[in-house]
Amino acid sequence: MKALFALFALLSVLAAAPAAADIRVTDDAGHVIVLAAPAQRIVSLAPHVTELLYAAGAGAKVVGAVQYSDYPEAARALPRVGGYTALDMEAVVALKPDLVIAWKSGNRNQQYDRLEKLGIPVFVNEPRSLDDVARSIETFGRLAATSTEAGAAAAAFRTRRDALAVRYAQRPPVEVFYQIWNRPLMTINGKHLISDVMALCGGHNVFADLPILAPTVTEEAVLAAAPQAIIASGMGDSRPEWLDSWRRWTTLPAVARDNLFFIPPELLQRHTPRILDGATRLCEQLEQARAKAGRK
Repeated sequence: MKALFALFALLSVLAAAPAAADIRVTDDAGHVIVLAAPAQRIVSLAPHVTELLYAAGAGAKVVGAVQYSDYPEAARALPRVGGYTALDMEAVVALKPDLVIAWKSGNRNQQYDRLEKLGIPVFVNEPRSLDDVARSIETFGRLAATSTEAGAAAAAFRTRRDALAVRYAQRPPVEVFYQIWNRPLMTINGKHLISDVMALCGGHNVFADLPILAPTVTEEAVLAAAPQAIIASGMGDSRPEWLDSWRRWTTLPAVARDNLFFIPPELLQRHTPRILDGATRLCEQLEQARAKAGRK
């Protein structure tokens, strides 16, 4: 009889215990993503997403990624599923992911629409500010059940960002042209993450008001904007040759004061914790520009 009562007591406890709650988050496209359990097999469709997943402590759960997912070192060994603009859908499906994380600005909508039709949850990521980077880390931690590590990484990111803001955000403003590429001549508008980095450093994007996130502009428009500093990225760790082509415009303030700067694109064009490495360089460069203009 005692055993029977013990059995009933156990069943009562189990019946009263709440069922495991679904993981429910809203992505950056406004879609609600629901997972019955933490993601165990994640495919990343952008290099920055791969890096954010590792920062969130979820690197061990990433089973595939696109080309150029090269940081941290462990990401280089991941199976490839094509490039972020040309996915190998068969390769994605073959990895049997329980979650795919896409990039709104980089992936084509029809690519991840097909995955959703196959029943694969797709979270769309699109950081537009430095706080969005920290928030993305936290969200990826929730999706992968690595919230403790993700929370610590996000907090460290915010602390470092705030320290840069205290030091530089209220410095005398510097008018900045950020050049992504030369042919076509491309820049970023005020809604781009890099514009937020400029503001952190006390800089102002001369093309902030343009409606397109990464617009093409004319050389004449740059000359009319008269930036006090030009910052270029290029393709790799080497300063692009085309940055110095501005030197023929000797009356341009950025040229007259020799404020033609370079920051490796992986430090400023990836929406990851390393963007604060790029921000530190940008802040230091704008301090040089201020010094040359006698604005200490």
